[in-house]
Amino acid sequence: MAPKIPAPPRPARKGKARKPIEPAAVAEIFRRFQAANPHPKSELEYSNPFTLLVAVVLSAQATDTGVNKATGALFQAADSPAKMAAFGEEKLQRMISTIGLYRNKAKNIIALSEKLLKDFGGEVPNSREALESLPGVGRKTAHVVMNAAFGAPVIAVDTHVFRVSNRIPLAIGKTALEVEAGLAKTIPEEFKRHAHHWLILHGRYICKSRAPLCSRCLINDLCQWPEKRV
Repeated sequence: MAPKIPAPPRPARKGKARKPIEPAAVAEIFRRFQAANPHPKSELEYSNPFTLLVAVVLSAQATDTGVNKATGALFQAADSPAKMAAFGEEKLQRMISTIGLYRNKAKNIIALSEKLLKDFGGEVPNSREALESLPGVGRKTAHVVMNAAFGAPVIAVDTHVFRVSNRIPLAIGKTALEVEAGLAKTIPEEFKRHAHHWLILHGRYICKSRAPLCSRCLINDLCQWPEKRV
């Protein structure tokens, strides 16, 4: 399911169109992120590429904390496509009923498990095209799995990445795809492996939607957001 992307931050005054910050500033931002958190990780709990895939599907329009509460027992019982398919849709619904849209998510998870068994030998594929062929898996989910499970230097644009990218601005866009393309051009190759997680964590805990903690931001001197609170 495609993530709900908010409108980009309000532009500066008329006649003062914003542009992404200079390459040297971008590199400095990611050097600081790296120094503060050298090995960032997803806050979703998983044990292998399959459980990561399931957790990301469940996380659409849900919090990582809420997903982790539901998947603790689930992944102990079903940590492979074969075990998950054997669960059946109704049993899976009961186990994830605390998560929003659980009925549709249960349907997709059973279907993707069956497709993994049928078309991929029970293994999670590592390409975007193959991942997107699975029920309930879109571009963002595919990129999260490719990055976290297989180390691919791709960016998954969720609401946090979208907001942070437009605010700083690292990449300006009205859609997730526009921001993704901008980030792919802007972020130095050496930082792309972990850029996705750094931006998500920054948006989740510092550059929040309604009450950004600008005074605690380690890049506030480089950020050009007109409404920053410093």
